[in-house]
Amino acid sequence: MNYDVFNGDADGICALHQLRLAYPAEGELVTGVKRDISLLGRVQAGRGDRVSVLDLAMSKNRDALLALLERGAQVEYFDHHIPGEIPHHPLLSAVIDTRPDVCTGLLVNRHLQGRFPAWAVVAAFGDNMRQSALRAAEPLGLGEPQLEQLRELGECINYNAYGESVEDLHFHPAELYRLVHRHRDPFGFVREEAAFETLRTGYAEDMALACAVRPETETGSGAVYILPDRPWSRRVSGAFGNHLAGAAPGKAHAVLTRRSEGGFLVSVRAPLARGTGAEALCRQFETGGGRKGAAGINRLPEDQLGRFLELFDQGFRPGRPC
Repeated sequence: MNYDVFNGDADGICALHQLRLAYPAEGELVTGVKRDISLLGRVQAGRGDRVSVLDLAMSKNRDALLALLERGAQVEYFDHHIPGEIPHHPLLSAVIDTRPDVCTGLLVNRHLQGRFPAWAVVAAFGDNMRQSALRAAEPLGLGEPQLEQLRELGECINYNAYGESVEDLHFHPAELYRLVHRHRDPFGFVREEAAFETLRTGYAEDMALACAVRPETETGSGAVYILPDRPWSRRVSGAFGNHLAGAAPGKAHAVLTRRSEGGFLVSVRAPLARGTGAEALCRQFETGGGRKGAAGINRLPEDQLGRFLELFDQGFRPGRPC
């Protein structure tokens, strides 16, 4: 049996889409909201099964990965997060690249020797890697209106992944993947799928609410925003962080969303001009992780807020080495 295990954001969806366009395979889809990253533990594969993992930090799934390999499952792993120690095993094929200008969709595009580059561009735009997206798009010879469509599509698919649970989302990520997978060409998805208009409208409405929120703190290091415990806040937290990073590329940003059971969900964006520091900051907290340019904390207790603000200011203080 085949298992496709993937992050529910634009990068995970577009990476898997490219892989399955090249190598069609029916099987079980295992995914969830963006912060639901310890997904391999849900897979009960064994000898004769094949597991494809895309855009999930190996460091958060290592024990489950080792268990799958021990049971005889064959695993291929594509990712751009800090992996920790990568196991050496004959049943594991790992394509890992943690450079800040690489996302999983671009890794798969490289692995497939550029067979579906437009979807890699969508993935990079969704992961807020504008320059990487534009570089990947160069061979396509697209005009500005087409590039803008790919950017908007990437941002909309990515926006759909954020929430405390799938009930916060417009579409379950597995459902959205199936809609995407109908189309070899992303422009076909934009033209033909009603889901695109649903996401575009929701994105605009939620972003307008977020942009009305003033910073909780603002220093030379960057700015920290706190959003209320509302579904729109949870949906837009990542997109709002990307928006802030693009508007002020020399500064860091953090978006804290109040959780229903207390504490905060945290999204951190390193300064785009620097590209590092987000993962190092978030990893200092129990449920933190991510990549160098963008990271998060799943549950920041209320009594840890002061420590977070202090470390945020220290970590991104101007002149501090990367």
